[in-house]
Amino acid sequence: PLGYGKEVYFWSFVVAIMIFAVGAGVSLYEGIRHILHPAHLGNPTINYVVLGLAFVFEGVAWYIAYREFNRARGRLGLMRAVRESKDPSTFVVLFEDSAAMAGIIVAFLGVWLGHITGIAWFDGAASVVIGLILGLTAWFLAVETKDLLIGEAATPETVEGIKELAAGIPEVNRVNEVLTLHMGPEYILVNLSVDFADGLSSEQVEATATRMTAAVRQGYPLVKKVFIEAKERRIH
Repeated sequence: PLGYGKEVYFWSFVVAIMIFAVGAGVSLYEGIRHILHPAHLGNPTINYVVLGLAFVFEGVAWYIAYREFNRARGRLGLMRAVRESKDPSTFVVLFEDSAAMAGIIVAFLGVWLGHITGIAWFDGAASVVIGLILGLTAWFLAVETKDLLIGEAATPETVEGIKELAAGIPEVNRVNEVLTLHMGPEYILVNLSVDFADGLSSEQVEATATRMTAAVRQGYPLVKKVFIEAKERRIH
């Protein structure tokens, strides 16, 4: 009803599920099958060529994703930046590329160990490890995007700042509650419960609400919608 901002959250969640169902599932299945029924490798040259090219291409993609994520996170630590990020398109790509890079390295070790030792099940074991890497990555991404998909509030600093802005208006006695919701990476919805000063006319309340909305939007550009509820503070 308020736009398609959450669509990016939906597709990020789908990506996480697909990585788990297809990537991790197939890798685990093939790995277990090759461990139970190992097949000796022939000349591994083509394997090394394919893995080398994959490492180069995936490495370029990983570098671009990391540079973009690093620019967006500023001075925040890696995990805190992921936790606080409202745009999954950056960290989903970074973690997917990181899992792919780790998988390529594990695949190379599996082929190399199988070739130099003659133990055929190393290839299958590498596939199982790749499946576990993908499964863990998918689980982490699903948890992070699930919170955004079902509705995540703005940061506590943003909520407190909005409350201070509203409370600083002379016609406001008290801000009872501030509710926020991310409708998209750059779209915050705000609902304010405000106790206006007694004796204000309807025109004065309307003008105060207009100034309050303008102040919140100016202070926090990501806020696109502000709903104000006039509610008297009740002391029980």
